[in-house]
Amino acid sequence: MTPTAILSIAASDSFGAAGIQADIKTAMALHAYCATAITAVTAQNSLGVAAIHPVPANILSAQFTAAAQGFLPARLGAIKIGMLGHAEALPAVVSFVQQLAGAIPVVVDTVLNASSGAVLLPPSAVRAYRESLLPLATLITPNLHEAALLLDAPLATSEAQQREQAQALLQLGCGAVLLKGGHFEGNSASDYLVTPHGEARFSSSKIQTNNSRGTGCSLAAAIAVGIAQGQPLEQAVEAAKNYISAALQGAVGWQLAQGSGPICHGANSASSQQLHLGQTDH
Repeated sequence: MTPTAILSIAASDSFGAAGIQADIKTAMALHAYCATAITAVTAQNSLGVAAIHPVPANILSAQFTAAAQGFLPARLGAIKIGMLGHAEALPAVVSFVQQLAGAIPVVVDTVLNASSGAVLLPPSAVRAYRESLLPLATLITPNLHEAALLLDAPLATSEAQQREQAQALLQLGCGAVLLKGGHFEGNSASDYLVTPHGEARFSSSKIQTNNSRGTGCSLAAAIAVGIAQGQPLEQAVEAAKNYISAALQGAVGWQLAQGSGPICHGANSASSQQLHLGQTDH
């Protein structure tokens, strides 16, 4: 069985919990292949981000070209874009996606700040990010804090405001928005998927764990895999969320990290079997 493939454009995480490393592990768990283009090399761990070394734009562009040209025609099924890490990466990424002319779905995980609070994209670059990259996205997956930054608006404090901001983000030109609500207080969380054709609400109980680092990266990568394997968007989102729930649950008992630890990317789940059906023979 030949797996479907995605290309992850993101930063490297020395702790292995997020970024490129999380995307590769997610793809493997869901029976897909993940090529990569590294935007920045980071020194980080469970306690936070210590240093970021940007990859020069010309090297970043060379990675895009090499990765894309290495596949057989139509084998690259989706692109996932995560942390850029520096403003100079943005034009290179935008140029690459524009060259695809909509031929490959693009999932953008709008990584603007780290969970520790570290700034991962300069505020001066947020406007260009919003105006040049987001309109090229098939789907964006911001959390509440990122939505507020992208909209230059107050942080949503209710589900009603969350829905309003999801609709406002859609007006920026992207194909769809998955606005995650996990930062609300309470024992449950609701995410809203908004498209030009309607919306869907995904609600689940929060899993109490200290091991949740990399969940945003992994969710976006899992959605990209689902899309690459031919699933409709809503189904890909639901399957990806089921996978993340299993990965969080699988790491509940882990005692690896001083701070926020990694999730269990290898956890078995119904969604991983569901996504496996998207494989093709070759």
